[in-house]
This record gives sequence, C-alpha cells and structure tokens, in this order.
Amino acid sequence: MERTPAVYVLASQKRGTLYTGVTSQPVGRMIQHRDELIEGFTSKYGVKRLVHIEFFGDMENAILREKQLKRWHRQWKINLIEEGNPGWRDLALDYGLEPLSKPK
Repeated sequence: MERTPAVYVLASQKRGTLYTGVTSQPVGRMIQHRDELIEGFTSKYGVKRLVHIEFFGDMENAILREKQLKRWHRQWKINLIEEGNPGWRDLALDYGLEPLSKPK
C-alpha cells in the first residue's frame, strides 16, 4: 500500500471544534475518524469533516508541520482553512468518501 505523508485538519462544523493530525495513509485515517474507529477527541466531539490537508514527501516534514500547526492560535488555523476552503467543504469527498450523514 502506497504511503502519502500528510497533515490534516478536521472540524465538527464550520468554525467548530478543530483537530490537527498527521498520517501516512490519509484516506484510511479519514475512514477511521468518520467511522469512530479511533477512541478519543475526534469521536468524543464529533470532529469528522476534513477541511484542510497538506501532503509531504516524507513523514519527518509532515510531523514537523503538524507540530507547528498544533502550536498555532485557533484563529490562525481558521485563516489557513478559509484561505483554501472558504466554505469549509468536506474535502474527504474528493478522495471518494461518502458524504457525512446529518446528526439525528
């Protein structure tokens, strides 16, 4: 299986709760978050919408970027998201994942 180092930001909704993570398999990780297969912050707070992703040639640089983003103020992260994704669209759809169902 091909590895693609990436840093990603998930949101619960537009300008909602944010989560920053790093992975070598972005699509697989999105499925894990969306299906709540990983216990913790994202499943507890319903943070499933992929709103930002950056790809890297190696994990070392991806991890460095993740650490940088985690130190950022919330508003800086919002600015980053809105620069590339002003509507906070779920970017996971671009990778073949199904739309998230609406909460009941």
